[in-house]
Amino acid sequence: MDTGGGLIRRAGEALFGRRARLRWVHLVLGGALLMPYYLLSVVALGALNPDQGHVRQLLLQLLALFTSLPMAAVTALVPTVRGLEGAAARALCAVARPEDLATGPARSWAARWRTALWFVLHLFSGGVVAGMTLAGAPFAVVLIFGFAGGEELAKYWTDRFPGWMITGPTLGLAVLLLIVGTNAACGTLLARWAPALLGPTPEERLAAAERRATVLAQRNRLARELHDSVGHALSAVGIQASAAARVLRTDPDFAAEALRAIEETARGAVAELDTVLGLLREEEDAGAGPAGPTLAGLDDLLRQLARTGVTVDAELAPGLGALPAEVSREAYRIVQEGLTNVLRHAGPAPAGLRVALDAGRLEIELTNPLGPARPSRPGGGRGLRGIGERATALRGGSSVGPSEDGTTWRLAVWLPVGGSAG
Repeated sequence: MDTGGGLIRRAGEALFGRRARLRWVHLVLGGALLMPYYLLSVVALGALNPDQGHVRQLLLQLLALFTSLPMAAVTALVPTVRGLEGAAARALCAVARPEDLATGPARSWAARWRTALWFVLHLFSGGVVAGMTLAGAPFAVVLIFGFAGGEELAKYWTDRFPGWMITGPTLGLAVLLLIVGTNAACGTLLARWAPALLGPTPEERLAAAERRATVLAQRNRLARELHDSVGHALSAVGIQASAAARVLRTDPDFAAEALRAIEETARGAVAELDTVLGLLREEEDAGAGPAGPTLAGLDDLLRQLARTGVTVDAELAPGLGALPAEVSREAYRIVQEGLTNVLRHAGPAPAGLRVALDAGRLEIELTNPLGPARPSRPGGGRGLRGIGERATALRGGSSVGPSEDGTTWRLAVWLPVGGSAG
């Protein structure tokens, strides 16, 4: 439960704290921006009615305040005003979520009209607070320190409100409290309205969401490429290096062959890594060419796996070289990741691979035996998720898991031959 001291402390922070001081600067800045429009209105209204008494002059100044606001609204239709006002609001208005404010110019009339409304609110409330500060603060000082006229004004109010014991200092403190209270109220109002008036329009939010989705899709694509290409190469290199170390003294010819295979695998991985990094840096020459190998390179992949002890019984349909390049590249990565999983989780085990064309779609099936020394992989990891993402992007599908008798692990993927990334 809040104590009296806590309430007083929060009230003092709201009226005199850092946030209140920043908002005061923001409001005074709005008052300064209002001055050219206000002076122009005063001159125009004075020219229309030059003979004025004191009362009419006061009314003229009040009217000039309101006639200056439409002129300010018109200038706020300039697109760059939203960016400038948004920057000022983020720095000085103490908005709850500054990231909700737009950073660029207004690109639609809806955004311009909202900016114009904000500009009018900023200048009007800023003019009120700036005027009260410039006129009220010196007046309060006069009352508090009893300068000329202060006691007479206090006596004037005492005569009309007997029993209130009104003095110059109490009147001065009341004026100061009115100024800081008005500043706090106007600052809070602007902070609450800023996201609605200076924030992005629904169209801009939709465009930003589409840009984020595009970036995320690109990042996922690059992550899959790195995982499938470099991950496969590292798995093959690790097994080949281990085999070479075991027979280095007993079978130096086999060790030399394994080292050559390591060199070839590493060179291919570096080339693919360069391609992926080129895409990451948005290099034109990297984006123009094929982003990785295709099904035409399956023979090299199978030979590489054979050096690690994984023998693959492959059944490849004719005509794979005529597939669309995008489908062929994704299919190669799917086969590569499937064989890499065999290498990682089943060891040097025999595997069966079938790549067929049937009824306008490409079918990929990869199987390998499971046993006591080859544990199953119930959950799968990034590789299996990446296979599903590749298939979904081409409007295909996939299934993975052990067979009903628990002796075989099966990966099946189907891709429409005319599919395109979605």
